[in-house]
Amino acid sequence: MNPTNTKHYENFPVASVLCPAPLRPAVKAIYLFARTADDLADEGDASPDQRLKMLALYKADLMACAQGQSGSGNWPGVFAALAPQLRQWQLPLNLLSDLLSAFEQDVYTTRYSEQAGLLDYCRRSANPVGRLLLHLYGVKDAESLRQSDCICSALQLINFWQDLSVDLPRGRIYLPADMQARHGVSPDDLLNGTASAGSCALVAEGVAWAQRLMLEGAPLVRRVPGRAGWELRLVVQGGLRIAERIAQLDFATLRQRPVIGRRDALVMAWRTLWM
Repeated sequence: MNPTNTKHYENFPVASVLCPAPLRPAVKAIYLFARTADDLADEGDASPDQRLKMLALYKADLMACAQGQSGSGNWPGVFAALAPQLRQWQLPLNLLSDLLSAFEQDVYTTRYSEQAGLLDYCRRSANPVGRLLLHLYGVKDAESLRQSDCICSALQLINFWQDLSVDLPRGRIYLPADMQARHGVSPDDLLNGTASAGSCALVAEGVAWAQRLMLEGAPLVRRVPGRAGWELRLVVQGGLRIAERIAQLDFATLRQRPVIGRRDALVMAWRTLWM
């Protein structure tokens, strides 16, 4: 019941050299938990019903782990790594559960009618990541949490607009219907990969939305202590750079996925120093 981990959980920064050594086991354990759940929802040949059953069993194992009990034994590495971190750091269980609810939604929801619905998905699929990391750093004030949510939702949205050429052939439309209507674009246009002035304007609106959120959350980099603040600066600049690369393609990402290269890394590093 454990699929091959063929992709990584996009919105989770792997413990880097900028992460203090005492926190790395917790960051890695949470990352492994999220990545495995993401794979249960998306990878392999299981049917939707089978995926939901596996995710339900995975959630039951999480609850058992939190209570110091043994679970199903299907994912021993995940919960062996997570259990001591749950105890040591008192990780908020509701945030881990929110991630699972988003992965469950991925199984049966492939379209969104309005932006509010997509933001609610981001609230559970991306925002818990930032809140878990802030919890590890002892940052818990309301304004920091709000800014973290802005950054994480922006990263999720930018990832959607970057990956349109990957998601659309799989039948996933993350551009909400209310945005489509404003630009005269239909779901069939998107699924067919039809690039037009309307589709490019649609993606441009999505990118601008994500950029606004990112800039609204960016002041958080000065509220997070030490090296974590520098890592967060890199995360923010990475998201903004991908948004720029999408713009450089004239927002025609229905068929082409923008990538970040060595020159982009230099630009990001320079901007990080000046944040």
